[in-house]
Amino acid sequence: MKHATPSQFICPDPGFGSMFSQTEIDYLKTQRLARVATASQKGVPEVSPVGFEFDGKCFWVGSHSQEIFPRTRRYRNITSGNDRVSLVVDDLASVIPWRPRGIKVSGKAEVRDHDGIFGKGRYIRIAPILTSSWGIEPTQSGRPSVKRWAG
Repeated sequence: MKHATPSQFICPDPGFGSMFSQTEIDYLKTQRLARVATASQKGVPEVSPVGFEFDGKCFWVGSHSQEIFPRTRRYRNITSGNDRVSLVVDDLASVIPWRPRGIKVSGKAEVRDHDGIFGKGRYIRIAPILTSSWGIEPTQSGRPSVKRWAG
């Protein structure tokens, strides 16, 4: 299997079918906090809480400070060549009964200029390859909904 480099990898085009259902998109629009996981070239993991936005195709992760952002481990991990990331957006629909819900995305990341939730600056753009969601839509089997984009 050949892996695309970040500049070659594009976000799924909703015109050809979105990776997300309308219910999942509606859920993502209500959330602002996620956790993003990256790894160094040597495989050392890093997980960070981040602000994000979803444009219907890709996720954009930025920072309130363009001065600090390039010094973060997640930024350095991606710009040093490890473009594989995971992002989790989740919450509790209720505590009693216990009802967690969320979306997990595995994908390719690159740093790009973007005018987003933190203003103009550098952002990490995450192009989804594999998604999984739970507790957002009813399932017949009780298993998470899993989708893969073969772009």
